[in-house]
Amino acid sequence: MTEVPEPEIETETTPPTPMMRVPVKWEPRPYQHELWEALCKGKLRADVAAHRRWGKDEVALHWAAWAVQDRPGGYWHLLPQAAQGRKAIWDAVNPHTGLRRIEEAFGEHLSPTFHDSEMKVTFANGSTWQVLGSDNHDSLMGASVVGVVFSEWSLAHPESWAYIRPILLENQGWALFLWTPRGRNHATQAFESRQNDEEWFTLRASAANTEVFTPEQLERERRELVAELGSEAEGRAKFASEYLVDFDAAAPGAYYAEALSEAREAGRVANVPVDPALTVDTAWDLGIDDYTAIWYFQQTGREIRVVDYYETHGVGLDTVVREAIAAKPYLWGVHHLPHDVMVREFTTGRSRYDALGGMGLSRIVVGSRADPEERVNAARLMIPMCWFDKGRCAAGLERLSAYRKRWNRATHSYAGPLHDGASHGADAFGEFALNRRGVVAARPAAARRGVRPETQSWMG
Repeated sequence: MTEVPEPEIETETTPPTPMMRVPVKWEPRPYQHELWEALCKGKLRADVAAHRRWGKDEVALHWAAWAVQDRPGGYWHLLPQAAQGRKAIWDAVNPHTGLRRIEEAFGEHLSPTFHDSEMKVTFANGSTWQVLGSDNHDSLMGASVVGVVFSEWSLAHPESWAYIRPILLENQGWALFLWTPRGRNHATQAFESRQNDEEWFTLRASAANTEVFTPEQLERERRELVAELGSEAEGRAKFASEYLVDFDAAAPGAYYAEALSEAREAGRVANVPVDPALTVDTAWDLGIDDYTAIWYFQQTGREIRVVDYYETHGVGLDTVVREAIAAKPYLWGVHHLPHDVMVREFTTGRSRYDALGGMGLSRIVVGSRADPEERVNAARLMIPMCWFDKGRCAAGLERLSAYRKRWNRATHSYAGPLHDGASHGADAFGEFALNRRGVVAARPAAARRGVRPETQSWMG
């Protein structure tokens, strides 16, 4: 048995280390010590991007076992979906011992009671620990917890943290983010911003710097991934993401990663000023209970300047128009809307096309229904002609980079676009790529020369 180390001598700058009241049959692996010590010294925020088999959830389980007895309260272990939590955490068995991992972590000394239907553990001192899905974050509102683990954070709904953060702030609770990269998305962006924040502990752990795999094993994994995916580029990208923790590696099945990488290498992701003499065209993907995404383009010859990107969630059309159109100092051209903007609501009999027109949005072009692959192909052909403003389009570029194919578990193959947070921005971009040519050809000569279009009024 290994006793948890005694607390360090306390000074004005050293927070007290929590005491384990009983010995445990576990200790962190050498490369996990840095994280464990940071938590023991009172760090309330930790973000760990680590390779597969690093032992991320194992550390989280044993830290929770320490926490539930050190401070009675509620604790959550969140996976992107509850079903994933049952498989990866609740039912997971340690192959070395044959025991469930939660039973190893929450030993008899804690007097645990396991509630299978709720994936919940209650303890003699009143503490609770539960596996939940962060996708259902709305239902977590109103609860009072003092410790939360976000496992597979790169695949989780990014707004889940926004919902839970105020609870932990009020309770002076801790949050632990554990993940492996899935392209450049909310997880990588948050990690990079937290690296310079003294309130956060951050760790980026590549398999090349731990002893989990030998160099020979890693090379074999790389070769097998290339063979399994049938593409050198995709195999290398998945290996770089899963094992080398490369934030810039393309997500598996990513549609535009290679084209965007070429754009960056060619210097076409840069500072792209808005030319006041050129009209700005927009392309929209409208969400009701989902994201609304809008891209802003200027065209001159064959060159396409992607000058801005807007995204929001859970707001009405009036707010979208006010923020995305009325507040922008641009000379407006054509607004590309998807085909479903014409669908009339059952209760009002009006479509969103009617609503936008009533708000003063003119020169609307509605695209026809198209196969998603048509939009993808059009976007692939357009990206080599594009210059992206790296600042204003940063969030949109992340969406394009993360847009990927859906993996079909039954057929073990990719099966069309995955509908997630990235798909809305990608669909809007593809909408413009698919429909821009006909609109450019039909646009009045005055608009092509940059003459201000007809006066528009905006709901303020």
